[in-house]
Amino acid sequence: MDTEERATCASVISNSGIRTGHTVLDFGCGVGNYTIPAAIQVGHTGTVYAIDSNAGKLRELSERAGREHVDDIVEVRHTNGELKFGLPPASIDVVLLYDIFWYFRIGKQLRVLLREVRHLLKADGLLSVFPQHIDVSALQHEIEDAGFELQGSSISRVLHDDHLESGEIFTFRKAS
Repeated sequence: MDTEERATCASVISNSGIRTGHTVLDFGCGVGNYTIPAAIQVGHTGTVYAIDSNAGKLRELSERAGREHVDDIVEVRHTNGELKFGLPPASIDVVLLYDIFWYFRIGKQLRVLLREVRHLLKADGLLSVFPQHIDVSALQHEIEDAGFELQGSSISRVLHDDHLESGEIFTFRKAS
């Protein structure tokens, strides 16, 4: 990852609502383009859970995190598509769902994922979404139906499929 890509990912994370000491879940983390900046943002008092079904990508994430000296605060968990993560309810401050919608289309599986995300988020928890490969208005409707309120969106540079482009990031808050 070059300097511009690293700075872009750090900027996205900085604007996502993640703060020092937070507990973050990066679902579908891939090689950690956003996981590592999140781990740097939460610092040694926070935790980032990185979840991906691809064990090779998780190995690459662990290697990258080690090179950047953040591997001690990133706990990597592997899932084979199971949407129960084994984390305590109401234990997560921010969940990242970045570019996962090629897999989670509108339908039952997406509703199960959103229900689990809501279960894991603290009362004032945030859901940060980078929607690609999906109808954004239908996705927003699904997320709101799952018990979230749109807090805002911003268009910024994002790293997607290993290249920089313009993208929209949506922030939702868990509704009470």
